[in-house]
Amino acid sequence: MSHPPMVCVAQDTCKGKAIEDAILLKKLLELSNSKTEHLPGLLSFVPGMPVILTQNIATELGLINGINGIFRQLVYHEESVSAENLSEMFPNNTQYIRRPIYALVEIVKSKIECKLQDLQPKLIPIPLVEQTFRVDVADILPKDKKPKSNQKTILSIKRSALPLVPAYCITTHKSQGQTLKKVVIDLKLPNETDDIAAVYVPLSRVKRLVDLAILRPFDYKVLLMKPNKSQVTEMERLDQLYINTRLRFPEWFQ
Repeated sequence: MSHPPMVCVAQDTCKGKAIEDAILLKKLLELSNSKTEHLPGLLSFVPGMPVILTQNIATELGLINGINGIFRQLVYHEESVSAENLSEMFPNNTQYIRRPIYALVEIVKSKIECKLQDLQPKLIPIPLVEQTFRVDVADILPKDKKPKSNQKTILSIKRSALPLVPAYCITTHKSQGQTLKKVVIDLKLPNETDDIAAVYVPLSRVKRLVDLAILRPFDYKVLLMKPNKSQVTEMERLDQLYINTRLRFPEWFQ
């Protein structure tokens, strides 16, 4: 690899002050995105990697939660680069960027019609955003570091970070409503899954059958899955709405 790995580090504060306890800070950075309002603590970047925006930046410009893009470049303060190893997940030569300014992401589906100064078309600067989340430190700290029983254990943490996550693969839920160029899907579903959307959604993301590949063998019965009662009721409601609309406004259906 010609360049060392690069990881963006979220900035966490509590009551407006930086968190000085190294163990607590490390545990916060390693929390799942689902517990931190979808702002990752440690975010690795490789130019050309697919990413997904996790926050609404400018809805009128199409920069919304869930939109796909390609990461191109990270802009940051040179003095914010650190070689201190913050996580065992990354190699020893990783560079940790503690003060990123913005990420340049190519977003083809953005609604920005003009070219931004000094940037290629569809290359959008994505800024840092702030979110606040609550965490019970008693659940994440080792036993010898946990607060005493009479001490407050739930903290309110404010995090400043880039609202992006890697998108080498995405969930069926995230893919809803998207048209993708090529997909590899997994139809081997968990035993408890009986939702027809888990099959229909991934199978219908491409326009051509040649652009779809199935990852591994699967039980043919998943293709015979039928909609549940609530889904049938909703489809019948939409059908009736269509009929009523057509009767009421026939001029629009000429």
